[in-house]
Amino acid sequence: MLTIVVRAIIIYVVVLFLYRLMGKRQLGQMQPFELVLTLIIADLATIPMAEVSVPVLHGIVPLLTLVIVHFVLTFLCKISNRFAWFLSGKPVIVINPNGIDYKALKNLNISVDDVFEAIRGCGYFSIEQIQYAIMETNGKMSVMPKSQFAPVTVGDMKFDVEKSAIPVNIINEGKIVKENLQIAGIEENDIKNILLQAKIKKVKDVLILTVDKNGQVYIQKFYDKYQTLQIQKLGRVQE
Repeated sequence: MLTIVVRAIIIYVVVLFLYRLMGKRQLGQMQPFELVLTLIIADLATIPMAEVSVPVLHGIVPLLTLVIVHFVLTFLCKISNRFAWFLSGKPVIVINPNGIDYKALKNLNISVDDVFEAIRGCGYFSIEQIQYAIMETNGKMSVMPKSQFAPVTVGDMKFDVEKSAIPVNIINEGKIVKENLQIAGIEENDIKNILLQAKIKKVKDVLILTVDKNGQVYIQKFYDKYQTLQIQKLGRVQE
């Protein structure tokens, strides 16, 4: 009995240490490959706990192997957007100013009821309140409300405001997301002008750069404070 207790404590400490190495994401925030690794690790951990005939080392080695796989996949996702999209998919707009995108629902294999449940979880009960709703790669729904339904409503204050605009990610961790340039209606020369205005020398120095159709730019260097800039309005950003 004492042997089983000691083995359980050892495996528990090892698994706890490995999860600490893997990061602090909650289950609902995990990407698909992370959730799969988590489930396998949980299953592997029970074997050396319950089976005294299995050496503890034979249980620890597979666990360490999976953690190494996790770090390799995470690293590849960071250096290659295409690999990240292949492994985890892309965020998908399921509600736009025209309403629910049924084609997107079919591609995601979800129903209208699923969409309503998700937006209710975000505090909205009507499609008419929503400008955009995006299904993230971890299965969570992100909602951008229409301006008049924002938490502090400018509609109640009778202000004339521009329509809400979804920011497009142009630079991600030092790399230009070329697939988004056409969506944003800008070219690489425009990026150079933005960097010049922000007094940033190189693309690789930029942690994140987003731009929306109203010409609002959010830009931040690695380990530095963000800046916001205003450029000419962009007509091609999806409305």
